[in-house]
Amino acid sequence: MNRSDVQAWLDRYIEAWRANDAAPIKALFADDAEYRYRPYGDDDVCRGPEAIAASWLKNPDDPVSWEAEYEPFAVDGDRAVAIGWSRYAASDTEPERTYRNAYLLVFGPDGRCRRFTEYFMLEQ
Repeated sequence: MNRSDVQAWLDRYIEAWRANDAAPIKALFADDAEYRYRPYGDDDVCRGPEAIAASWLKNPDDPVSWEAEYEPFAVDGDRAVAIGWSRYAASDTEPERTYRNAYLLVFGPDGRCRRFTEYFMLEQ
Protein backbone atom coordinates (compact mmCIF):
# COMPACT_ATOMS: atom_id res chain seq x y z
CA MET A 1 0.00 0.00 0.00
CA ASN A 2 1.14 3.53 -0.70
CA ARG A 3 -0.39 6.91 0.26
CA SER A 4 -2.55 7.00 -2.88
CA ASP A 5 -3.90 3.50 -2.20
CA VAL A 6 -4.77 4.42 1.40
CA GLN A 7 -6.39 7.71 0.32
CA ALA A 8 -8.49 5.84 -2.24
CA TRP A 9 -9.58 3.39 0.47
CA LEU A 10 -10.47 6.27 2.83
CA ASP A 11 -12.49 7.93 0.06
CA ARG A 12 -14.39 4.66 -0.49
CA TYR A 13 -14.90 4.43 3.30
CA ILE A 14 -16.67 7.82 3.27
CA GLU A 15 -18.70 6.84 0.19
CA ALA A 16 -19.78 3.59 1.85
CA TRP A 17 -20.74 5.40 5.05
CA ARG A 18 -22.82 7.88 3.05
CA ALA A 19 -24.48 5.14 0.94
CA ASN A 20 -25.99 3.27 3.93
CA ASP A 21 -25.83 0.09 1.86
CA ALA A 22 -24.16 -3.18 2.90
CA ALA A 23 -22.41 -3.94 -0.41
CA PRO A 24 -19.94 -1.01 -0.47
CA ILE A 25 -19.25 -1.43 3.26
CA LYS A 26 -18.46 -5.13 2.90
CA ALA A 27 -16.25 -4.42 -0.13
CA LEU A 28 -13.87 -2.42 2.09
CA PHE A 29 -13.06 -5.26 4.47
CA ALA A 30 -11.28 -8.61 4.19
CA ASP A 31 -13.07 -11.81 5.16
CA ASP A 32 -11.07 -11.98 8.42
CA ALA A 33 -11.39 -8.25 9.21
CA GLU A 34 -11.64 -6.91 12.73
CA TYR A 35 -13.21 -3.48 13.25
CA ARG A 36 -12.77 -1.76 16.61
CA TYR A 37 -14.81 1.32 17.44
CA ARG A 38 -12.62 1.80 20.50
CA PRO A 39 -8.97 0.91 20.87
CA TYR A 40 -9.16 -1.02 24.13
CA GLY A 41 -10.94 -4.27 24.89
CA ASP A 42 -12.98 -6.63 22.79
CA ASP A 43 -16.43 -5.45 23.89
CA ASP A 44 -17.41 -3.91 20.59
CA VAL A 45 -15.21 -5.66 18.02
CA CYS A 46 -16.92 -6.59 14.79
CA ARG A 47 -15.44 -9.55 12.93
CA GLY A 48 -15.96 -10.06 9.22
CA PRO A 49 -17.55 -7.88 6.54
CA GLU A 50 -21.10 -9.06 7.31
CA ALA A 51 -20.84 -8.09 10.99
CA ILE A 52 -19.16 -4.78 10.15
CA ALA A 53 -21.89 -3.85 7.65
CA ALA A 54 -24.63 -4.89 10.09
CA SER A 55 -23.05 -2.74 12.77
CA TRP A 56 -22.80 0.31 10.51
CA LEU A 57 -26.40 -0.10 9.39
CA LYS A 58 -27.86 -0.73 12.85
CA ASN A 59 -28.21 3.05 13.44
CA PRO A 60 -27.21 4.67 10.14
CA ASP A 61 -26.39 8.35 9.95
CA ASP A 62 -28.51 10.43 7.59
CA PRO A 63 -26.17 11.11 4.64
CA VAL A 64 -26.90 14.84 4.73
CA SER A 65 -26.35 15.16 8.50
CA TRP A 66 -22.57 14.89 8.43
CA GLU A 67 -19.38 15.53 6.54
CA ALA A 68 -15.95 13.98 6.96
CA GLU A 69 -12.44 14.17 5.64
CA TYR A 70 -9.56 11.76 6.27
CA GLU A 71 -6.03 11.45 4.93
CA PRO A 72 -3.07 9.15 5.41
CA PHE A 73 -0.65 10.35 8.07
CA ALA A 74 1.81 7.48 7.74
CA VAL A 75 2.02 4.41 5.50
CA ASP A 76 4.46 1.54 5.95
CA GLY A 77 3.83 -1.53 3.80
CA ASP A 78 0.46 -2.97 4.77
CA ARG A 79 0.02 -0.62 7.77
CA ALA A 80 -1.27 2.92 7.82
CA VAL A 81 -2.38 5.64 10.20
CA ALA A 82 -5.05 8.02 8.94
CA ILE A 83 -6.20 11.26 10.55
CA GLY A 84 -9.13 13.55 9.94
CA TRP A 85 -12.42 14.83 11.22
CA SER A 86 -16.12 14.03 11.22
CA ARG A 87 -18.68 16.80 11.71
CA TYR A 88 -22.35 16.28 12.50
CA ALA A 89 -24.82 19.09 11.84
CA ALA A 90 -26.92 20.46 14.67
CA SER A 91 -30.30 18.83 15.10
CA ASP A 92 -33.36 19.41 17.26
CA THR A 93 -31.73 17.41 20.06
CA GLU A 94 -27.97 17.85 19.51
CA PRO A 95 -25.63 20.78 18.86
CA GLU A 96 -23.14 20.62 16.02
CA ARG A 97 -20.36 18.17 16.92
CA THR A 98 -16.91 17.75 15.44
CA TYR A 99 -14.76 14.72 16.17
CA ARG A 100 -11.03 14.44 15.52
CA ASN A 101 -10.21 10.94 14.34
CA ALA A 102 -7.19 8.68 14.02
CA TYR A 103 -7.46 5.27 12.41
CA LEU A 104 -4.97 2.42 12.66
CA LEU A 105 -5.27 0.29 9.55
CA VAL A 106 -3.78 -3.01 8.41
CA PHE A 107 -4.47 -4.05 4.82
CA GLY A 108 -4.44 -7.40 3.09
CA PRO A 109 -2.66 -8.06 -0.23
CA ASP A 110 -5.88 -7.26 -2.13
CA GLY A 111 -6.16 -3.77 -0.58
CA ARG A 112 -9.07 -4.60 1.68
CA CYS A 113 -8.72 -3.68 5.34
CA ARG A 114 -7.98 -6.53 7.77
CA ARG A 115 -7.71 -4.49 11.00
CA PHE A 116 -9.41 -1.18 11.69
CA THR A 117 -9.07 0.58 15.04
CA GLU A 118 -10.69 3.95 15.63
CA TYR A 119 -9.56 6.66 18.04
CA PHE A 120 -11.77 9.71 18.28
CA MET A 121 -12.13 12.81 20.41
CA LEU A 122 -14.97 15.31 20.56
CA GLU A 123 -13.68 18.78 19.77
CA GLN A 124 -14.63 21.25 22.49
